[in-house]
Amino acid sequence: MPFVRKKMFAKEKKKAFLYLIKELNYTQKEAQRLIAKGRLFVNDIPMTRTAGEIEGEFEFIYFEPITKGLKPTRVEEEFVVFDKPSGVLIHPQNRKTPYSLIDELKYQFGRDANIAHRIDQETSGLVLCARNKQSERDIKMMFEERNMKKRYLALVHGEVKENLSIQEPLLRREDESAIVRMVVKVHKEGKASKTDIYPLKYFQDKNMTLVECVPYTGRQHQIRVHLFHVKHSIVGDPIYGQSEKNIIRFLDKELDAKKRIELSGASRLLLHANELEFELYGNEYHVQSKVNFEDICLKSLSECE
Repeated sequence: MPFVRKKMFAKEKKKAFLYLIKELNYTQKEAQRLIAKGRLFVNDIPMTRTAGEIEGEFEFIYFEPITKGLKPTRVEEEFVVFDKPSGVLIHPQNRKTPYSLIDELKYQFGRDANIAHRIDQETSGLVLCARNKQSERDIKMMFEERNMKKRYLALVHGEVKENLSIQEPLLRREDESAIVRMVVKVHKEGKASKTDIYPLKYFQDKNMTLVECVPYTGRQHQIRVHLFHVKHSIVGDPIYGQSEKNIIRFLDKELDAKKRIELSGASRLLLHANELEFELYGNEYHVQSKVNFEDICLKSLSECE
């Protein structure tokens, strides 16, 4: 379990953040942030005052990364790239999350390493990670300024006969309902968004097309929503293209694998982050996934038959 609650002991009274700095090598900012989040307990009561003092026994919850042996596909001095399998979270959802990609990154490259962007849990493929605080800031700025070229592969329902350029604004709906908060939609009040789609291979027996997707903006669920909008939803998508009733069943984990396959065509979202192109510190990089996504799609479909 990555989050560990550990008993600790301070021989003499001192400010809690100073103890964490000395014993666990946190920066002052990190130590005070963790205290403010209620990670330090005295007599089983969380301390939230960042200038609070400790003496004697106390408990502290901290992140202790684990590894499952996932090796990066590219290692450089300033960054690494992982080829994330479908189903692996980028970050823990809560303290009980048993494993996520941040575990693997920090286990292998240390506490200062951090993930620079996100892809959905069910989306597989390339994730760019910074190895230090400075490269993290610079890489995140690349994404913000759209100086990162990304290419995805997707298997979609129906035949895509020609190249498509989808330029529909996307809006993340705000509402008290969990279902509404999760779903993004095409809406005139949304943010400008653009995705180009290139058909690669049509599977006539399945009426599905393997396509390349090039997003020029980085909106949440952008590729999924744009493809659904042009009536080519991604095979295995449990949200876009489904009824609200079944979306809720999926989010509440009440939709079994057999029913999901029946509704969406696969047990996972068949979307893969396949290529990254960018320039960092005067060097140009082109990283391509080593995964054969077409084979993954065909295997996934064969398991559904």
